[in-house]
Amino acid sequence: MYNHSHSHDEQGHNHPDHEHSHHDHNHGHGFGHSHAPNNKKGLAIALILTSGIMFVEFFGGLLTNSLALLSDSGHMLSDAVSLALSLVAMWFANRPASPRKSFGYYRFEILAALFNGLALFIIAVFIIKEAIARFFDPPTVSSGSMILIALVGLLANLLSVWALMRQSDVKDNINVRSAYLHVIGDALGSVGAILAGLLMLFFDWYIADPFISVIVSILILKSAWGVIRTAIHILMEGTPVTIDTDLVKKTLESIDGVINVHDMHVWTITSGLDSLSCHILIVDSKDSQIILQSAIHEIEKKFKIQHTTFQIETANIQHAECKI
Repeated sequence: MYNHSHSHDEQGHNHPDHEHSHHDHNHGHGFGHSHAPNNKKGLAIALILTSGIMFVEFFGGLLTNSLALLSDSGHMLSDAVSLALSLVAMWFANRPASPRKSFGYYRFEILAALFNGLALFIIAVFIIKEAIARFFDPPTVSSGSMILIALVGLLANLLSVWALMRQSDVKDNINVRSAYLHVIGDALGSVGAILAGLLMLFFDWYIADPFISVIVSILILKSAWGVIRTAIHILMEGTPVTIDTDLVKKTLESIDGVINVHDMHVWTITSGLDSLSCHILIVDSKDSQIILQSAIHEIEKKFKIQHTTFQIETANIQHAECKI
């Protein structure tokens, strides 16, 4: 026999209990997921600092003829856009769910992170292409001025990094993390520009400018690929890296009265919000509601998954084999 256990939905509407329906749901917790204001504050501070220093480095790069500074300012332009996009994504994510968007707008954050990662990738490739051209004919660079401008840029980058680490969740929120990696990339660019400036100032090694640009770009590519890969994994409904599905299955099958667990799916809606659904075959004589409550409790306690959907089945229930 099927039972439908609904306390309330995501918008808090009450649902009556239905007999003979097809799913056991736990929506008691709903999407109790909101982004703390500190994420927005950290991003806003980083956006202001990044936008300001971007103009300084751009005009400084034109005046000093430094690719390292120009590439860093281009990277900062990408960062400013990505930080603004991340803030917009957080605003979208807080919009309520609707009949046509039952999961709300949480995925907008993942799309923003993917866009940021792709932007990083494209900029890094462009810088490497320009640097290769400069290897064969390195231009003279005003190294003294370049070093001073890069130092100002580095200071702004470090302040942005500090603001994000202090105010925001750079570890678990992929959207904030992608913005954080942009700023880290900027800091590396500034360090590279300073190093290149010193080599040119003391040794007249003008080839150092494109060489450092390539090194920094490769580091940026590595970070960008990590963000792109994670965002695509989430968009493809991949299993969260923190969840061991075998352990989830064993946990559910260890509940008294459970015969087996099948058609199980675990996926991420957005950073910090995972979902699970599965079918649970139980012994006919057991109380399905007691098993449902145990399943809800165990999954929340051991795996921190609050949005769970369980279909309780007995031996006489038949349905077509699921394709996924």
